[in-house]
Amino acid sequence: MSDYINSYYAFNAETGQPYPSLQQDLDADVCVMGGGFTGLSSALHLAKAGFKVVLLEANRIGYGATGRNGGQIVNSYSRDVDHIATKYGKEAGDAMASMMFEGGDIIRTLIREHQIDCDYVQGGAFVALNDKQLRTLKEHQQLWERHGNGKMALLEGKALEKIVHSDRYVGGLTDGMSGHIQPLKLALGEARVVSELGGQVFERSPVVRVEKGEKVRVYTSDGSVTAKFLVVGANAYLSHVLPELSKRNMPCGTQIITTEVLGEQKCRELLPANYCVEDCNYLLDYYRTTGDHRLLYGGGVVYGARDPADIERLIRPKMEATFPSLKGVKVEFAWTGNFLLTLSRLPEFGRLDKNIYYMQGYSGHGVTSTHLAGKVVAEAVAGQAGRFDVFAKLPHLPLLGGRALQIPFTALGAAYYNLRDKLGI
Repeated sequence: MSDYINSYYAFNAETGQPYPSLQQDLDADVCVMGGGFTGLSSALHLAKAGFKVVLLEANRIGYGATGRNGGQIVNSYSRDVDHIATKYGKEAGDAMASMMFEGGDIIRTLIREHQIDCDYVQGGAFVALNDKQLRTLKEHQQLWERHGNGKMALLEGKALEKIVHSDRYVGGLTDGMSGHIQPLKLALGEARVVSELGGQVFERSPVVRVEKGEKVRVYTSDGSVTAKFLVVGANAYLSHVLPELSKRNMPCGTQIITTEVLGEQKCRELLPANYCVEDCNYLLDYYRTTGDHRLLYGGGVVYGARDPADIERLIRPKMEATFPSLKGVKVEFAWTGNFLLTLSRLPEFGRLDKNIYYMQGYSGHGVTSTHLAGKVVAEAVAGQAGRFDVFAKLPHLPLLGGRALQIPFTALGAAYYNLRDKLGI
């Protein structure tokens, strides 16, 4: 157990005093395991529906990927709905498509209704480094417009300069339903809302044992929660308490740096519309400016979630290639965060028992998908499981050979696709 890592987000947020640790035996309708976006959205939607909720977090609220990610509200899933329809059938594709923009809507609604100050800015863009990627973006626009997103615009050549001032790109696609936030501030705001709705939040309360049965009993070192239902949202940081959830996925690390304060004028020179941006490479780069006018730049994947020895050395060349005017600028924060990758690249929802639900493995699309997950699991607990089961019916594929073999195989595959990106093929 520890406080937050030395990230820009922890520096920038008012983390305040921790919520208490669990020191007693409690009864609840639902126990939620995990204080990231999955657990927070679940607890919040359950509390709104009138359930008595207890949330247990092993460290601090937003300690894991929730408080370390790029802060981009990117719609859909890590595999888009055309792929889902082709691989798993039109019914599955249509059902997933009906929810593909809902996660972002949930975030915006929470921010507005509960006055959560998290530096929200509307608008994002995907950018293409070559003609092949630009053609893919045209197809992407057509797909999303068919499913209801009418806030997209394709920009080619110099037209992209009103979004990002860099000569690396041949074009891009803007998405007015995207945006960016300070994710740790959002998480802390959501925890506040859970408490205001009557939910109980406990930090520094790692689960040590789960006792299954007609009611579930969840133990920490100093207390327990007996509940009708358990919702597990611990994702990449899940311990061996429920080892069956770690057999089909692999923790991965992504790296982020944040510059010194550049000032608003410099930030608008780089990103005139203040949109968040991600490129179309397999190992993509993503970046945006912050509320206090820094550049936040992330990219790359470390399979197996090892912490690189020198994050700045890995990311700075990418940043300077995109924005040569930042060559030599001071980097004040550098950190890594783990997310959970599945073999299908689709999130895994399911039940371990009739009263134990889990959601995990968002494969890089966690900011929006976690908020959707919390809403649909609350519906399932309330007896309306149709939307939860859309996800639960998707195949959960095992990692052949386990994580030990899958890490080098995945890294080899990533290197292949990275080479294709560089060659534009």
